Amino acid sequence: MNTIDTIIYEAHGNLYLNITNRCTSSCIFCVKRYSDGVYGYNLRLSGEPELPDIIKALSEADLSQYREVVFTGFGEPLVRLDDVLEITGWLAVRGMPVRLDTIGHARIMYPGRNVAQELADSGMKVVSISLNAHDSGTYKQLCNPKFRNAYEKMLEFARDVSEAGMELRFTVVDLPSVDIEKCRDIAKEYRAGFKVRGYGGPV
Repeated sequence: MNTIDTIIYEAHGNLYLNITNRCTSSCIFCVKRYSDGVYGYNLRLSGEPELPDIIKALSEADLSQYREVVFTGFGEPLVRLDDVLEITGWLAVRGMPVRLDTIGHARIMYPGRNVAQELADSGMKVVSISLNAHDSGTYKQLCNPKFRNAYEKMLEFARDVSEAGMELRFTVVDLPSVDIEKCRDIAKEYRAGFKVRGYGGPV
């Protein structure tokens, strides 16, 4: 990592954390395919920031001006699960609501751990999962996950999130191959919030 890498950035009244560019999927609609960042911030990292550097960046920010801190950025935050837990705990003791945006592959990545419960115990309040499709076949075509049964395991993790007492949300990108209403029905089944995101890339 070099000193000009963007670790934290702000938008919509929130503070966002960009702690990795690694991901467990290669979605065809990912912003990384056609842009270096969002909201005017370059989110491509020269290297992953160390935990002390992330805490330092947060400690130098005026957290009181933000509604929540969100793990998102240009990668899958849960590839750094232990750091996510540590950072969430640091923020929670300072009274900051914390949200995780994730592709939802935690059950496959950490088969011996109850990731949802660990997140809840650390102080995580909201988990937003990229549902991205109404069925497994469409999911594979759009997201190119590294794991088998990724769609099914993502839905199992969603159930874990609710059972751990966190607020669950699903998001999908508005693409022709995605049945938005079926996705909405899935969200209702899981008692999750639901948001449709626009696609801003090349057609």
